[in-house]
Amino acid sequence: RAESGLEQVDGDRWRGSCHFESAGRWEYAVEAWGDVFRSWKKTFAVRVESKDPDAGIEALEGARLLNEAAARARAAGAADAGMQLRDCAELLETLPPEQLLEVLLSAELQALMDRFPDRSQSTISQVMKAHVERERARFSAWYEFFPRNAEGRADKHSTFRDCVERLDDARAMGFDVIYFPPIHPIGVTHRKGKNNTLVAEPGDVGSPWAIGGPAGGHLAIEPALGTEADFVWLIGQAKERGMEIAMDFALNCSPDHPYVKAHPDWFYQRPDGSIRYAENPPKKYQDIYPLNFHCADWRNLWKELIDVVLYWVGRGVKIFRVDNPHTKPVAFWEELISTVQRHDPDVLFLAEAFTKPRMMQVLGKIGYSQSYTYFTWRESKQELTEYVTELTQGEMRWYYRGNFWPNTPDILPGHLQNAGPAMFRLRAALAATLSSSWGMYSGYEFCENEPYPGKEEYNWSEKYELKNRDWNAPGNIKPFISLLNRVRRENPALHLYDNVVFHQADHSEVICYSRATPDMSNRLLFVVSLNAHHPVETMVHVNLGALGLPEGATYTVEDLLHGSKYTWAGGSNFVGLRPDGVALHVFRVEAAA
Repeated sequence: RAESGLEQVDGDRWRGSCHFESAGRWEYAVEAWGDVFRSWKKTFAVRVESKDPDAGIEALEGARLLNEAAARARAAGAADAGMQLRDCAELLETLPPEQLLEVLLSAELQALMDRFPDRSQSTISQVMKAHVERERARFSAWYEFFPRNAEGRADKHSTFRDCVERLDDARAMGFDVIYFPPIHPIGVTHRKGKNNTLVAEPGDVGSPWAIGGPAGGHLAIEPALGTEADFVWLIGQAKERGMEIAMDFALNCSPDHPYVKAHPDWFYQRPDGSIRYAENPPKKYQDIYPLNFHCADWRNLWKELIDVVLYWVGRGVKIFRVDNPHTKPVAFWEELISTVQRHDPDVLFLAEAFTKPRMMQVLGKIGYSQSYTYFTWRESKQELTEYVTELTQGEMRWYYRGNFWPNTPDILPGHLQNAGPAMFRLRAALAATLSSSWGMYSGYEFCENEPYPGKEEYNWSEKYELKNRDWNAPGNIKPFISLLNRVRRENPALHLYDNVVFHQADHSEVICYSRATPDMSNRLLFVVSLNAHHPVETMVHVNLGALGLPEGATYTVEDLLHGSKYTWAGGSNFVGLRPDGVALHVFRVEAAA
């Protein structure tokens, strides 16, 4: 549905907009034609005002245009409009031209002509495509936890029925998407032990990403978690709370997966007849067999995997976090996403693609709703400014939505290793306010920070074991996370993706940026210290035009995190920040009364 009117960009370029009625895959084309009636009106008015003797002949030309439009109106079933146009034509044919200008130049007549234009010589563009998704594709807050550890007990495997308290806890923190690692049966052969050891001890639960066992594969539930009916029940519990459960779609198979026996040709065969396990040198995953997407029977393999997604969509899952999509053919994802979204256009896909930029961009172009990003490793002001500008202000904003995560079960970045709460608050604040979608893996709220020696990974990772965890341990930053997410919900400027504007701060470790709605009804200004250890002081220089304020304006800034309120004059103002107190400002900007 096209918006009425066009906006002139420059002399020969115009810009318009259109809206789509619902989520889904749309095609559109642009049709353009000459507006002969407007051109005629301009010429006719000049002739009348200059008392040109040819004005009468010009009037007959206008009558012809009106009669032709009247015929088009009657053909379209608009008899009344056709009659009005015919009446105007008769006036042109009978009355002196100077008596007709008021009627001919009226907005009402032009509106009638616009309804029934002459498109016989129009030019139509090539057909273009648009992928329209529901709002949660743009604005969301994700929380990841392992359902098997929902009770935080190393001596007890939790079930789906035990997860409700975790849903309530995540909801209280302001999250609306709950992401589960794979919930399918876990293989026994070559099962990994605690801390990723190669030999599992009795009772070790293994990695959820080693999918497939005696209880089934990707269409089955790990028996220790409960039943499919329990999972569907939990999806309903999340929905009642205004939340959704995102399912992990990991195309890994353990040696015990039913596919290995039924379809050994779907895997990579080694010269000795064995199946090749997964490797990412120097890492080895003997408990996982990767699928061969280019095997001779690839069509049936692709169909099977698409059917897996459709199966869980049928059980109520509307969001999928896809494991390592960059290691599978792009054509496969293009087929899968388009097929699933034709079935249900509300289904969303998050790409866990920590890989080369071009591949990440391609995955966005072919249909992924969101993607993990390099935010996790962007630390300095320059790195953050350049990266966020690239994502939200350049060409990528049209097809790529970054979801910012400060940590994942696989990644404990260097700046969080052995770090204190100040660093955890800092990185959460940046993730939650620089992008419209962000997420965190459980344990972040407790500032869990012990690294595996020499790696960007957690020591004694939850990926391989059940862990004791006090979900209300003293010293947690849950109130801060809750406040961040509340500010996000209550301020529409944070619901948008491509409205980040950076401003100058003199100190190299202070970053300043703003976000505002197009109508400037909601304007936010962020001043954040990137130093989690020492106080900083700086002058910030705000581009007032980006906030809809005139140069030299006096305005009020209200800190939504701490409640303080200041009156600022002009663009340059002083700010002091310290990690043990006010380390960042989230200002709501209001023009002075």
